[in-house]
Amino acid sequence: MALFKIVNSTVKKLIVRDLNLERRLQELFELNLEEILNIIFLAHEYSTSFGGRIDTLGIDKNGSPCIIEYKKNQNDNVINQGLSYLHWLLDHKADFEILCQDKKVNIEIDWDSPRVICIAENYNKFDLDTADILPINVELLRYRIYDENILYVEPENYQKVRISTSGIVRKTKQGKEKTERLQKTYSLDDHLSGIDKKTVNLFQALREKILSLDENIIEEAKSKYIAYKTSTNFTDIVIKQYGLKIFLNVKSGQLNDPKSLARDLTKPKKIGHWGNGDYEVKLEKEGELEEIFLLIKQSYDLNK
Repeated sequence: MALFKIVNSTVKKLIVRDLNLERRLQELFELNLEEILNIIFLAHEYSTSFGGRIDTLGIDKNGSPCIIEYKKNQNDNVINQGLSYLHWLLDHKADFEILCQDKKVNIEIDWDSPRVICIAENYNKFDLDTADILPINVELLRYRIYDENILYVEPENYQKVRISTSGIVRKTKQGKEKTERLQKTYSLDDHLSGIDKKTVNLFQALREKILSLDENIIEEAKSKYIAYKTSTNFTDIVIKQYGLKIFLNVKSGQLNDPKSLARDLTKPKKIGHWGNGDYEVKLEKEGELEEIFLLIKQSYDLNK
């Protein structure tokens, strides 16, 4: 994607440049993981019992364990590596829980929604076909580094709707085989089932406005809420019986909210909550839709 810098009335095209060192890519993400991907950094080159090393291990604000692999060379098979590490991690949950305790991360771990994230400058057709055919979500992120020290990150592909069609067959101690899913999938229907019709209509109206912002917006039903994201979540919606609870991925003090519609969850002291960001706003009436949508758009602009 071409980027241009505007100075007064002059436009200058920014040139893509390479990182000089392969390790520099991983270092850049790990030092800024929360800022770039909203993921808490846990470990670098984490050793597994079968001899492999997970490039970066983290946990997102929703409690999902995150395995991050970097494709530094054209022939790196990061997708298969990531899946192998995921298989290992789900067999060694206690190790991950101890790591979180050591790092003083007080987030409930969501073992139903582990994430495998691959980061590369580009992907070939075989990478994309592999990710597309898998019965679980694998997030492929593409980065570019431009002159002026600009980092650009975007999703290369992401399955907006994924139905698990298979599992992993493991043998129990008794020798019997059982099938386990690596990830549990959720849908909009899971969140809307049994909800008051007015609330459903309110959500559908807001959903339409959010998705109209950008064709690349990803809608993902999680266990507790529905997420809307580009490279990272910009808003998360919890559907209640008689209204919506909306979280904005904006840091405290950065939201322009002249009517004080949003609640700052860091004041007077930080409050734990589902979803990402420091602000919560409730939508219960159709007449509030436009003003609250403008707050969501602010979060989108900050995170796109």
